[in-house]
Amino acid sequence: MDISFEQAGQMTRLAALTVDKGESVHVLHPNQIVAFQGASHLREDSFMKLSNMYRKKRLIQSRISGPSRCMLGLPEGYNLGTVAIKEDDDLLFEFKHVLFYMEGMSFRTHIQTVRNAIMSRDFVKMRFQGPGTLGLLTAGPLYEVELHPDEPLYVDVQCLVAYPQHISLKPCVYGNTLASQHMNYHWELTGTGSVLLQPCKPDKQLDEHMQSESWMRRVLREVIPFGGIFIK
Repeated sequence: MDISFEQAGQMTRLAALTVDKGESVHVLHPNQIVAFQGASHLREDSFMKLSNMYRKKRLIQSRISGPSRCMLGLPEGYNLGTVAIKEDDDLLFEFKHVLFYMEGMSFRTHIQTVRNAIMSRDFVKMRFQGPGTLGLLTAGPLYEVELHPDEPLYVDVQCLVAYPQHISLKPCVYGNTLASQHMNYHWELTGTGSVLLQPCKPDKQLDEHMQSESWMRRVLREVIPFGGIFIK
């Protein structure tokens, strides 16, 4: 699979996935598919598993097979970052960031501690195993930062996208009294490997999948033909 980007000004607004024959990619936000080039039967939509519906706040996902070309529109303020996942990778991701993954990749849940779940508002992280490519929708470009075993890295809890499973992770604040009283909670990270960060804090008004809305409204918008147009 080949991925190319088109820009409007200095912002990336469109990502094109060229899927070769024999390959497939699962798109977890079908509404972001703005154009498709290929035989009609090469796109297959299906209902997500119930657990994934809850985590993604979506009902339907798309499977795009090759040979075809699929163009994904990116919400204003968001970027698409790609990560090459190896067979033995142990990075833990927030599932809400995942826009697509290649067929053949597997993923399983990792239950967080109650303390960390309260901080991140997510009881489950997802561990993907490859080989394959993972597409992540993030607020700003995706950055990789190396960790140190003894010198902690402090990251705003809203900016941490993925981290290795084996590292030490705990919520904290840092700095002097004034700093610690007025900052968001941060993760204190130590260990080996790299973490993935988004440099901007998400604005939930920019993309509806970052918002909380009624379950019934989501069901009606997904199930009723043209529901996304008539139900706002």
